[in-house]
Amino acid sequence: MEALRLWALWLPGLALMRIRAATATTLAPPVPGTACSYFSNKSCEECLRNVSCLWCYTHNTCTDYPVRSILPSSSLCHLSAARWGVCWLNFEALIIAIAVIAGLILVSIIACCCYCCYCRKSSRGPSEEEERLSRDREERRLQSLQRKQERKVKHDEIRKKYGLLQDSDHPYSRFENE
Repeated sequence: MEALRLWALWLPGLALMRIRAATATTLAPPVPGTACSYFSNKSCEECLRNVSCLWCYTHNTCTDYPVRSILPSSSLCHLSAARWGVCWLNFEALIIAIAVIAGLILVSIIACCCYCCYCRKSSRGPSEEEERLSRDREERRLQSLQRKQERKVKHDEIRKKYGLLQDSDHPYSRFENE
């Protein structure tokens, strides 16, 4: 029984070691001194294991990446057929994707700067226009109070003239006389 239990533990370990050995032989990294041209007429995956290599689908060639220029020249390989890093992404798509991402980052930075400037402007205090509107509002309120006071004085004069305004100290004195 003990031997059966040990066999059950060893079996998955052996299977795992066999799988690792099989993948290690198929996915072995290239020898450091190997030139990229050695991988020509093989597969894209084998060529691109070395990051200094460029795969061209039109000629099925693996060449050294032209590090002096950012993009490979069209005489070496067209951008739509050139692969670097991964086989499923060509240089045209890579350029478009990088341009879109850079544009989004740039737009977001500009939007953040504009938003921050707007927040700072509004947090500093009221603007000149808001101050002017506030002064005008206060001026109209004071004029309204002044006109109201003038009307009250005029109405009091009329009441006094016709005897409607009696002792202002005793507002109920009119009712006492009756």
